[in-house]
Amino acid sequence: MTPLLDIDGLSKVYRRHRFGRPTFELSATLRFDAPAIVGVLGPNGSGKTTLFELITGLNRPTAGAVRICGQAIHDVKRSQRWQLARHYHQSYQLRRFHEWTPQALQQHAAIAEPMVHLFDEPQFNAQDGYVGLMLNFFRRLRGAGRLVFVCLHPNERWQLDVLRELAESFVFVHRGTVSHYERFGALLARSEARDYLGALAH
Repeated sequence: MTPLLDIDGLSKVYRRHRFGRPTFELSATLRFDAPAIVGVLGPNGSGKTTLFELITGLNRPTAGAVRICGQAIHDVKRSQRWQLARHYHQSYQLRRFHEWTPQALQQHAAIAEPMVHLFDEPQFNAQDGYVGLMLNFFRRLRGAGRLVFVCLHPNERWQLDVLRELAESFVFVHRGTVSHYERFGALLARSEARDYLGALAH
């Protein structure tokens, strides 16, 4: 079966100078075969947004590949990558990255509607039923066969409780390393996750 999302040996290395020492490196190998809602957690600056930008093809990896429904997103025309995956950023702004490959040499998107949706720290407002509307939206996407990532930086216990209720598995990003956990308890077994969540983990 072709996975919905296959992240194969993906890495992104940042350097101050072209041949200088790395200042930050993200690495990830993940595979999702079926529709799901995945909770994403990790400290600020750990690489969560970079991971989302690589999945959607906005940022170019140093190595590895991201395939959505079998198609490598970085081989797709830049203007059509949103048809495979869509990134909903908290600031509603897209960062721009230069890409050298002419679009004429790139493929057309094989699908018309995105199968992967990535929500980068959506603003959960506890008032006026907004949380319920957002949760229903995420679940409708999942029910329509989509893979949904919800990235939160919880400041209050109820926010973590919402994510735990919503997500079927969890991704933790720490210092550029990306790990996948089928259960929240397995995530909490990692000391870095407990340190990140602090009192919210208890």
